[in-house]
Amino acid sequence: MAHFSSSTFSFVSYVLVLCMLLGMQINTTSAQLSTTFYATSCPNVLSTIQTAVAAAVANEPRMGASLLRLHFHDCFGCDASILLDNTATFTGEKNAGPNANSVRGYDVIDTIKSRVEALCPRTVSCADILAVAARDSVVALGGRSWNVPLGRRDARTASANAANSNLPGPGSSLSGLITNFANKGFTAKEMVILSGSHTIGQARCTTFRNRIHTETNIDPTFANSLKGICPTSGSSNNLAPLDSNPTLFDNTYYKNLISRRGLLHSDQVLFNNGSTDAQVIAYNNDNPTFLTDFAVAMVKMGNLSPLTGSNGEIRTNCRRTN
Repeated sequence: MAHFSSSTFSFVSYVLVLCMLLGMQINTTSAQLSTTFYATSCPNVLSTIQTAVAAAVANEPRMGASLLRLHFHDCFGCDASILLDNTATFTGEKNAGPNANSVRGYDVIDTIKSRVEALCPRTVSCADILAVAARDSVVALGGRSWNVPLGRRDARTASANAANSNLPGPGSSLSGLITNFANKGFTAKEMVILSGSHTIGQARCTTFRNRIHTETNIDPTFANSLKGICPTSGSSNNLAPLDSNPTLFDNTYYKNLISRRGLLHSDQVLFNNGSTDAQVIAYNNDNPTFLTDFAVAMVKMGNLSPLTGSNGEIRTNCRRTN
């Protein structure tokens, strides 16, 4: 996900894999996923998840961004490892630097899982619930739907080290973002597309303090408007919206970048006289294409190295292994 260690979603529990091997995994494992995977075994699962997500987002619109971010931070791997609590044998990802006091929505996933277990015991993985909830969150906030390939299984372990080592931070450079995404088989264009997930949600002061107080590629009025909630010290957990309309999934994010109103440094580097400027301009001018391209990119992201077949398990409680 680009700059996804902000307080909303951004991306990933990265597990290091060589780019060539990743490309092979996309071609092999994604073929094992199917949009009709639960058609017989749990035919009402999609409507059950959708109803729960719609209710959660209606209650708190920010939750849509949080659920999307949960899926981002779970991938690449998309194996629900982020949901595991610490055990005596491993330290999980919840308290890794990019996730602690930041990633949220676990309780919503717990609610969905219990409803799904009541419907179809030991059938639907937590990883698939995360993927579907992310899609339904985007739709609930005005974005375009997509068919989610299903059939992922859940990890039996998690790695705090992987989350700490491989997640691009809010201070990332453009070259760093491009490299991080390339290492996972994504083009620079796809990186710009997925960064558009920052059209919803909020970020903590600690992730944008340096930008508003020291950077020059920022609209002065915008910077000044944020200094009251994010002074040079303290108030680290105060929140600000990632774009100027944070409860509507649209191309406002790109419009803000062109106005030099990207909240995070790693947002604004996408439009800073660099190689991705043209893509930002294109999405600024074409909301329908952004929404379509985002849906396609999300399918690709959800297909990165899932556990399938006999690998992993179907957890009955998303917080712990069976």
